[in-house]
Amino acid sequence: MRQLSTQDADFDSQLTELLAFETVNDADLLKTVDDIISKVRHGGDSVVLELTQQFDQHPATTMKALELSKEALAEAFANLDDVVKSALTTAATRVQSFHERQVQESWQYEDEFGNRLGQKVTPLDRVGIYVPGGLASYPSSVLMNAIPAKVAGVKEVIMVVPAPKGVLNPLVLAAAHLAQVDRVFTIGGAQAVAALAYGTETIPAVDKITGPGNKYVAAAKRAVFGQVGIDMIAGPSEVLVYAEGTAKDCADWLAMDLLSQAEHDRIAQAIFVTTSEKQLKEVAIEIEKALAELPKADIARDSLKNRGALILVKDRAEGMAVINRVAPEHLELSVDNPDALLGSIRHAGAIFMGRHTPEAIGDYCAGPNHVLPTSGTARFSSPLGVYDFQKKSSIIYCSEAGSKPLAETADILAQHEDLEAHALSARYRYQS
Repeated sequence: MRQLSTQDADFDSQLTELLAFETVNDADLLKTVDDIISKVRHGGDSVVLELTQQFDQHPATTMKALELSKEALAEAFANLDDVVKSALTTAATRVQSFHERQVQESWQYEDEFGNRLGQKVTPLDRVGIYVPGGLASYPSSVLMNAIPAKVAGVKEVIMVVPAPKGVLNPLVLAAAHLAQVDRVFTIGGAQAVAALAYGTETIPAVDKITGPGNKYVAAAKRAVFGQVGIDMIAGPSEVLVYAEGTAKDCADWLAMDLLSQAEHDRIAQAIFVTTSEKQLKEVAIEIEKALAELPKADIARDSLKNRGALILVKDRAEGMAVINRVAPEHLELSVDNPDALLGSIRHAGAIFMGRHTPEAIGDYCAGPNHVLPTSGTARFSSPLGVYDFQKKSSIIYCSEAGSKPLAETADILAQHEDLEAHALSARYRYQS
């Protein structure tokens, strides 16, 4: 794991190199994905079934066999161990409670001329959520994508989840039941994204696709954007942990918070920033100790080697500057008074305040969404939320008297844009 210092002459270039990551720009990948999308778009069910058999070795011989019934989802939930069932229910309840506070309402007001202006907020009709399967199964992703959609008022939520060799994690199905997902298809990859975007004989086309996946899924989401909406092009998971080396800090806690992201993926990113050289060394030691016991140590070790870093900063101001430069997906502020730092944080997907708020809680049950902007996109993007499943229409109602002053203004501006029909359209209103 590399160690950097803001006092290094080449720190800026080292940080730039550390943060460099291309999500889906490989030409061969894009061509493969484009070919799959084209085949699904023109071949429908038969192509989806063929590709699912090919890539996932799924035993299904019909599209009907790839869809799970609501009864199967309910059964999966009913069969859960009581402790697991309680934990999943608690997580779902908290996620719903948080997102209910995000609902946006329609509004109108009347201007000084008596005209009525406003905004109509409408939920999307149908959305598709992609849930990873195979090497990793994430029931939490079901909750984080489906619940905000349902809270927004989306009429139909279609879920796709790959099932290698026909095998599914029952917890994923139980989560789909809890989140009131309407239909579930056991398909994945670029072919699932294409099916959601364009529709097939069995799978209905959706208005928006959300949820994380591998590089093929990310590339496919980018390719179909415009035909449908998407949430984001998600890169590998990231965490930045900031601390200041006080006596209350536990180096083993900090190390494990970093490893909780590193174990996700060999290209995940874990960065530790501190004002204390002593603390930096202690955390490095604790990381090595933990790796000796961690089941996914090989993945975590590669992640830390490839994209991890321990960064020493001169003071808090430098620490905040590094944080805003990184714009991390997850930011932990492991300090006495995190509120004092909040005003300085401009770019972060989710901010975990204080020593007792590990990022892992946010992944599962805190309430806010764990679908977050990655690869520096927190500079201009937000977490997935209810607002992603609502759209807005402007409302403009002019009274006869109120239309005239606005029409005069529009007439003048249209003339200066050389749009005569626009000018006349407005002029007819105040000259009649």
